Amino acid sequence: MKAINFHVLFVLLALASSFASASDPSLLQDFCIAIDDYKNGVFVNGKFCKDPKLATPDDFFFSGLNIPRNTSNPVGSTVTPVNVAQIAGLNTLGVSLVRIDYAPYGQNPPHTHPRASEILVVQEGTLYVGFVTSNPENKLFTKILNKGDVFVFPIGLIHFQFNIGKTNAVAFAGLSSQNPGVITIANAVFGSDPPINPDVLARAFQLDQKVVKSLQAKFWWDNN
Repeated sequence: MKAINFHVLFVLLALASSFASASDPSLLQDFCIAIDDYKNGVFVNGKFCKDPKLATPDDFFFSGLNIPRNTSNPVGSTVTPVNVAQIAGLNTLGVSLVRIDYAPYGQNPPHTHPRASEILVVQEGTLYVGFVTSNPENKLFTKILNKGDVFVFPIGLIHFQFNIGKTNAVAFAGLSSQNPGVITIANAVFGSDPPINPDVLARAFQLDQKVVKSLQAKFWWDNN
């Protein structure tokens, strides 16, 4: 009997250990609502997969990152993404890329990537970059980057880039997700659809409600 009990205990401990070491995969979209009938499904956590036998080189190819983008917009920058939406072969690989063009004194406004860390390299120009740590410290890390310099933005943290030069600037960034997502802070807070109740934002930002309503009435440019 003791031998049997020991065997049962061993099996239970092994199962408990395997459950403890298991984890959910990282999200590849904002949410994934479970359904009982797959026929009504649009996404899995990411994308449905193509039959590998039907794959072609074009499934792994994108052209055009050498082309400068128009930066004549309110923020003075344009982001050209190369993620799973542009290269189907990135599905499940956990990486993506962007090109960022900056006008003189243009910026990539404070934003976060909810599903990716970012590593950025400056190709041309001079950028002032930084990120802010989470509560309660909210410590700011900044650096001035020149051509060939590299900087890392940890996953989920608010970060930005600002072209402090008098000429155009270009940077490339790699991200640790096929679909990193982006939340531009000002756009999300003051440009949400429908708008957030002004009372909420007035207290949160310690602003007069008229100021909040004025901010909500602005057009918040999406540079992605």
